[in-house]
Amino acid sequence: MILLFIVLGLAVLILVTNVKIVPQAHAYIIERFGGYNATWSVGLHIKVPFIDRIASKVSLKEHVVDFPPQPVITKDNVTMQIDTVVYYQITDPKLFTYGVERPMMAIENLTATTLRNIIGDLELDETLTSRDTVNTKMRAILDEATDPWGIKINRVELKNIMPPKEIQDAMERQMKAERERRESILRAEGEKKSAILLAEGEKESAILRAEAKKQAAIREAEGEAEAIVTVKTAVAEGIKRINEANPTEGYLTIKALESFEKAADGKATKIIVPSHIQELAGLVTSIKEIAKNE
Repeated sequence: MILLFIVLGLAVLILVTNVKIVPQAHAYIIERFGGYNATWSVGLHIKVPFIDRIASKVSLKEHVVDFPPQPVITKDNVTMQIDTVVYYQITDPKLFTYGVERPMMAIENLTATTLRNIIGDLELDETLTSRDTVNTKMRAILDEATDPWGIKINRVELKNIMPPKEIQDAMERQMKAERERRESILRAEGEKKSAILLAEGEKESAILRAEAKKQAAIREAEGEAEAIVTVKTAVAEGIKRINEANPTEGYLTIKALESFEKAADGKATKIIVPSHIQELAGLVTSIKEIAKNE
């Protein structure tokens, strides 16, 4: 009985230890008698004791690998250090397990050689301004090369591009000179715009002053014209009323004398008197003398 319990206990222990649960985003490679047997995906699985074994546990998540800086030489013989970041994902656990020995080292070496080949066809300035182009070329080349390994390269990024110290100093001086040139251009353009605006302001001011003088002269002339018209209208209206009243010749003569009296008010030096008024003046003088004799 004791032996039976021992056997049953060992059987249960063996069964429990061979029950495996594959977690999410993982895959297990199972070998039987040393050869590939199956790929376990997510879920509950039972391994045959002493026959099957888990050869590898593969994560299907996206991986990020930051490779150290690699020395590269540009087309114009400038040596620089460039480090890269590779984003990859395992798409076939079987190929990843049996396709290549030490996959990460293989990807690192492949990245370094690919980077050297691409940068070797570019000059320094092109290298500094063509990151996107380099990233795209590297991703395409690495993805094609790693496809037999069950690896998909999602993205490749040039993290840092580090030229030699003397090149960096020259670039800094160049950028400083460029900034100073742009500053001078902006200052000159600002002064030019300011002078233009000032001249336009003075021009508009002169135009407004001339327009104001013109309007004032027009208003003054219009006022004088209206005054003359008013006076003439009043005179004409007076003459019209006098004519309507049918005045006598004596009244008209007296009015004429009053007018000559105003004209000769110490200002006129020579006055021409009509003949009929002279006769009337002589008649008035004779009447005054007769009145005195009586």
